[in-house]
Amino acid sequence: MAASRTILLSSFMRNNSSAIPSDPIAQQSGGTSRRPERTDRKAAWRGSLLAAAGVVSFSGSFPATIFAMRGFDPYLVAIGRAAVAAVPALICLKAAGLPLLPPRERLGPYVLIVLGVVLGFPLFSGLALDGGASAAHAAVVTGLLPAATAACAVLRAGERPRPLFWTACAAGALSVTVFTLTRGGGHFAMADLLLVLALLSAAVGYTEGGRLARETPGWQVISYALVLAAPITVPVTAVLAVSTHPEPTGVSLAGFAYVGLVSMFLGFIPWYAGLAMGGIARAGQLQLAQPLLTLVWAWWLLGERFGVATVAAALAVLVCVATTQAGRRS
Repeated sequence: MAASRTILLSSFMRNNSSAIPSDPIAQQSGGTSRRPERTDRKAAWRGSLLAAAGVVSFSGSFPATIFAMRGFDPYLVAIGRAAVAAVPALICLKAAGLPLLPPRERLGPYVLIVLGVVLGFPLFSGLALDGGASAAHAAVVTGLLPAATAACAVLRAGERPRPLFWTACAAGALSVTVFTLTRGGGHFAMADLLLVLALLSAAVGYTEGGRLARETPGWQVISYALVLAAPITVPVTAVLAVSTHPEPTGVSLAGFAYVGLVSMFLGFIPWYAGLAMGGIARAGQLQLAQPLLTLVWAWWLLGERFGVATVAAALAVLVCVATTQAGRRS
């Protein structure tokens, strides 16, 4: 029975080895014909739905991190989630009969993904939440993530956006600055600086992952990144598990399981696939809803109370980032 499941999973992985379906019309005509418009729209909608599933998964990361830290050290949560996610990543690669490491010529982008979303974002955001930032506060500050990702894509792809893009980015940064200064009594707290570092880390990881997902299925992209980081995350997790004296509870274990399996692995599969299928610019806009979703989870799961200023700041960031998406098109 176990062997038959492995064979079925391997067949599924091989049959879905391309994020974008092949075009028989283009193949018959030497690749010069375009895909029918109806097929384009269908693929775009499927990509948007997949990306939306990723956004919903990521929106619960901050509350789940807070739950996990009620029984585990912040460093253990940050590094351990990647170690946990490396297990299903390794299983998927083995089941598909793929090498456990990415091609050598693409090692650079994968290292940036590791530094960005496997290590950087979990570590900086976890320390910020442990340092006093609420999930709602963190959601507002990191609401600039789509704009930061777009800016990284500009630098990496050499695009030349219209001035509207940079104006909207500046307005969004100003909104977040005013919000953090207001909440921090006129000065930036260390938690805010950590959230900015988390924001920049995720932007780098998303950009490199989105670029790779154009040619490599999303599940392979995140799997390769997790396995590549495993020689660091697994031993460090083992040391932290012994030295930090965790006190696990049902809630903390549930939070740890969520950030390890959903935020760190499962959420990236539809996210990267959606970016490749629906287009990075179009599907990526769905992340605009992530801060507002996090506010809902923070209120529902953590009982956090936030005023009109928090909601207004989140909406202001949403409008600014939406404008940056329009301003990207030169």
